[in-house]
Amino acid sequence: VTMGMPSRAEIRKVLKKLEKAEGSLAPPENPSPLERFRFDIQQKFVSYKLKTKISQREMAEMLGIDETKVSKILRNRLDDFSTDRLISLYEKINPKIKLKVS
Repeated sequence: VTMGMPSRAEIRKVLKKLEKAEGSLAPPENPSPLERFRFDIQQKFVSYKLKTKISQREMAEMLGIDETKVSKILRNRLDDFSTDRLISLYEKINPKIKLKVS
């Protein structure tokens, strides 16, 4: 079976879907210390999820928040979360968290 190029209509349809998609945000190119700190916390959630193979639903239950918010954290879309809130949520995963300023 050979695959031909998709039609222009198919390409437009896919591009239209992608316009609405919300992927993960990368940290800023030159992050401030606070942005770097928030990204580091966010990465701890991602690491925990990958290490434990927990579902987003299970993680939401563990954190006491809805799945949409877990999804936002995992995709580094943190505008809805204060730094204090991120720390308090992460404490539910790792109660022995130690914060260090260097």
